[in-house]
Amino acid sequence: MIPFNRPHFTGRELEFIQEVFESGRTAGNFAFTRRCQAYFERRYGLGKALLTTSCTDALELAALACGIGPGDEVILASYGFVSTANAFALRGAGLVFADSGPDHPNMAVASIADRVTEATRAIVVTHYAGVAVDMDPVLALAEARGIQVIEDAAQGIEATYKGRPLGTLGHLGALSFHETKNIQCGEGGLLMINDGELAARAEIMWEKGTNRAAFFRGEVDKYTWVDLGSSFSPPEITAAVLWAQLVDLEAIQRRRMAVWNRYHAALAPLEAAGHASLPHVPAQCVHNGHIYYLVLDSLATRTRLTEHLKAKGVNAVFHYQSLHRSPYFAPRHLGGPLPNSDRYSDCLLRLPLWPDLGPADQDAIIGAVAGFFGA
Repeated sequence: MIPFNRPHFTGRELEFIQEVFESGRTAGNFAFTRRCQAYFERRYGLGKALLTTSCTDALELAALACGIGPGDEVILASYGFVSTANAFALRGAGLVFADSGPDHPNMAVASIADRVTEATRAIVVTHYAGVAVDMDPVLALAEARGIQVIEDAAQGIEATYKGRPLGTLGHLGALSFHETKNIQCGEGGLLMINDGELAARAEIMWEKGTNRAAFFRGEVDKYTWVDLGSSFSPPEITAAVLWAQLVDLEAIQRRRMAVWNRYHAALAPLEAAGHASLPHVPAQCVHNGHIYYLVLDSLATRTRLTEHLKAKGVNAVFHYQSLHRSPYFAPRHLGGPLPNSDRYSDCLLRLPLWPDLGPADQDAIIGAVAGFFGA
């Protein structure tokens, strides 16, 4: 069976883990944590970057730093991961789900605008498959209404919108380093802070509500409890694995993009024949090859194709189920139907993709997909 994903390793992970052991510092916020954070601050021009144990933690830290609470409303994508919703539901906020667009699983700007009220405190955009939401109108809307913008860029490392890295356009952005992502350390995340007023508070919250980081920089003579917070920082071993990936980031991206581009060229005839829709990348976006997917004409077709591929030794998988119709949230959803989100829930199928996917296996996948349609 060709798996959907296989985590990539550069070969230097054990070398850097050994450095951690030799340093005698295995808790968080030491050499490798700081090295990773500085890397993103330099590469993406961030005021502050905070490494976290997961993207879930980064989103929860974002909600905490923004002061989201009961009585606030947060607009977010229904076609998205539950962690994004949980981060704000845990703060007591009301969740208002927006629909996807007709040509891409991303939130439709019109659907966002239709849901803004006096209670709207934040808009959380999810950049699906490393392809940006159309951010200019979102940012303009948010600025006019005094609303914070948080980017769930879990899938967006190295992707850009009009030349700017995803996660750097809103007030805050979150990256994921889960084993299924382009760069991975098993579990890990990053909070990217683009608002100077939030940076100092987020760092305190990241350090369990203390000014410990300022103490280590010599800015205070002792550290103490100064705000709400939690244990968001990962151990140094996790940061060391991530550093091994970051050292090789550009090479990993080249290999991943080569796999994505090969799919796109080989499967183009299926779209021309009307069998399936392929990923759409707007002109202002540069994507990162995170996901290659097909959108089929129905749930029945997707089910048959999935079973066909499994019989051919290929593990292709669907993705998110609309959060507004989930068992937990459906009784609370007052926003009406979201047909595009439901269409992607029922019809989108992801093909195997990782940097080390070889040409022979990829040819087998392409052949199996084409064979299903008689192409």
